[in-house]
Amino acid sequence: MVTPLSILLVEDDAEIGEFISLYLANHDARTTVVPNGAEMDAAFKSGSFDLLILDLNLPGEDGLSICRRVRSERPIPIIILTSKGEDIDKILGLEMGADDYIVKPFNSRELLARIRAVLRRSDNHHAPDDGALRQAYLFSGWRVDILSRQVVAPCGMRVAMTGAEFDLLHALCENPNRVLTREQLINMTHGPTSGPFERSIDVLISRLRQKIEADAKKPLLIQTVRSEGYIFSAQVTRA
Repeated sequence: MVTPLSILLVEDDAEIGEFISLYLANHDARTTVVPNGAEMDAAFKSGSFDLLILDLNLPGEDGLSICRRVRSERPIPIIILTSKGEDIDKILGLEMGADDYIVKPFNSRELLARIRAVLRRSDNHHAPDDGALRQAYLFSGWRVDILSRQVVAPCGMRVAMTGAEFDLLHALCENPNRVLTREQLINMTHGPTSGPFERSIDVLISRLRQKIEADAKKPLLIQTVRSEGYIFSAQVTRA
């Protein structure tokens, strides 16, 4: 028997909340709908969730602030669902830690596809193929474990990664010392259903540098190749 997904939706429009909840219920997902950040916090205290869907225009604490706060507290995948469709809004959402960004009005099938894509990239729902078992990448004292999707720093501490951040690091480890264009990285990390745009990769690169570089402003591992893309300048081995 398949265990239903548990989704937390922060949406103050009751009609949209009910529509999403009913639609996802037909696709093995149980949705808890709350109208603001305070009730979201209460929901997190009373239960666990596989995914957070977050509106930006909310009463009280705004969605971007909520996204940044949740990302700093827990590794749950986050999808922003909002009427704000400008590129700058998407960039800000990704910078705050969202895994994907959907603009209203939206197609319900697209929403479901995006949910499934984000969950495939997340720790708890990623199912590696047999060839990935016991496989890890090692570079500069770091360990990237493909099966558990864990990243361990040279000091031995685990570094939390979102699904998109891990997939980007995985792609870089598989292609060391090779210039990769933004389009190539988009295909490796987002896939065709995630509505990719080039700046999303720049945001992910920035987030990843903050986590693995000694000085994110002077990166030695993930270097920019002007007018071309990025190169992972590390000696990578497999374990």
